[in-house]
Amino acid sequence: MNEVALAAREALWVSLQLGGPLLIVMLVVGLVIAVLQALTQVNEATLGFLPKVVALAAALVLLGPFMAGVLRGYAGNLFQAVVEVGIKG
Repeated sequence: MNEVALAAREALWVSLQLGGPLLIVMLVVGLVIAVLQALTQVNEATLGFLPKVVALAAALVLLGPFMAGVLRGYAGNLFQAVVEVGIKG
């Protein structure tokens, strides 16, 4: 594979690593809220908003160092690839 295809594949993997955990947290919280609303028959749309925001904020605080490390590694690899291409060409 050429360098562009490898960079694109790595970019997709990084986006999955960054977005996947947050999407899973939001999915779980949304399902729990939906079940609670179905059990209590309270169908208020605003009731589900605050727990989702709190869960997302907590997930960002907990996963922030991991996400920063993933982005730092990706940027370092990408810049190194750019330098190598510049040296070759």
